[in-house]
This record gives sequence, structure tokens and C-alpha cells, in this order.
Amino acid sequence: MDWLEGLLGFSAGLLISTVTAPVGVSGAVFLLPVQVSVLSVPSPAVTPTNLLFNVVAGPGALLRYRRAGALNGPLTRLLIAGTVPGVVTGALIRVFAVPGPRVFKLLVAALLLPLGVWLCARTLHPAGPRTAAAPTARITTALALAVGVIGGIYGIGGGSILGPILVGRGIPVATVAPAALASTFVTSLVGAGTYALLALTTTGDIAPDWLLGLSCGLGGLLGGYLGAHLQPRLPETALRLLLGALAIAVGILYTVQGLH
Repeated sequence: MDWLEGLLGFSAGLLISTVTAPVGVSGAVFLLPVQVSVLSVPSPAVTPTNLLFNVVAGPGALLRYRRAGALNGPLTRLLIAGTVPGVVTGALIRVFAVPGPRVFKLLVAALLLPLGVWLCARTLHPAGPRTAAAPTARITTALALAVGVIGGIYGIGGGSILGPILVGRGIPVATVAPAALASTFVTSLVGAGTYALLALTTTGDIAPDWLLGLSCGLGGLLGGYLGAHLQPRLPETALRLLLGALAIAVGILYTVQGLH
């Protein structure tokens, strides 16, 4: 990695995390195409590199949320309990089964596109008092487990999937965001470690690109802190619209990639 790639990675991490941290999305889902298409990170090394980005970038936003006392709720514990075993399973699937990403991307797009449109529409034109009940602890943990497996396979934090679903079920963005980022950080830490161990016993590009992951992560560290600092200053309506727009953007991105 030369200095230009490092600067590009730092800038991408900074900009992405500043925008996504207020709604609990690490930004790895948007960094993934930059790594593949612009920085030419090989597969499957791109997955642990993305997880390394989450590990380095995560403490920035988490420090800010911790100071605000937003990390002490039960939602954080439920998400971590599900995503940690999920990411280990996903890493094993990625290395030994090597599933193709096309079907995954189209399925995620089919979930996030209508969910993002629904969130934006409900926010702009509320139909009346919310009737959606928050998911039970068991359902929340099961959802987190599934998202953890996806994160282990494809190197995304999972906040881009968990956030819209939980907010759509009536949980405020201010509650979801810190919990989603905390689970993303712990999950990515476990996932990156799993890939590092697998790299010792398996051939191929399995270990993360350490320098690139660190440069992107340092940008994300600063951007995440700034984004978390901005969140209390943004109204719930703006946060819901931002989360819905991000879900739509990810859905469109994955649709285009899945079809090509």
C-alpha cells in the first residue's frame, strides 16, 4: 500500500463514518465497494480488512456514546449475545464454503429497499400513533445471530441491517444506534481474530490488509466520534430519514452489484 492508497482509505473512512455513526451504522458496508473496486483488495481478504476497519473505527463513536450514558441498555447485551457466535460461524463459512455474494446481495437489497422506503414514507407522512411493538428479547437475539453470520461472511458490521429493522419496529434511533455500534465493534473484533487464526492454518488471501485496514479505521475513528457528537443535535425525524436513506442506498448498491 502506497501513501496515496492510505490517504484515500483514511478519507473514505472519515467521510463514511461521519454520516453513518449517528444512526448506528459503522459504514463498512459502504467501504466494501471502495476496497474492492478502487483499492483492489483481494477476496476473501477484503472481509477481514473490513472487520479490522470496524475494530479501529468503533471506539471513536462508542467513546462519545459512553460519555452520554447510551451504552448501558439491555439492547446492547442482546445484540452482542447474538452477533458474536454468528460472526465466528460466518468466518468459517466464508473460508471453507466460499459462498458467492450475488444471491446474498440481492436478498439484502430486497429487504433494505422496501424497508428504507417505508421508513422514509412513515417519517414524512405518519399514519397516526405507532402500533408496531418492539421485538422480544428472543427475537432480537435471533436476528442479531443471523446478522452476525452475514457479517462474518461479507465483512459488514450489521448495523445497516439491524438499524432499519429495529427502528421500524418502534425502537428510537437514539437507543438503536449505540447498541448497534457496540455489537458491531465486538463482533468485528471477534471476527478479525477468527480470520487471523484461520490464516495461520489455511492458504490463500485470508489475513486482513493490515495497513489499509488501519488507515481506513483511523479515518473512521475520527469520523465516528464526530458523527456520534452530532447525533443528540439531530431530531428523531432527521435520524429516521437518514437511516431510511442509507437503507435505500445500500439496497440500490447491492442490486446493481448483484445484477452485474
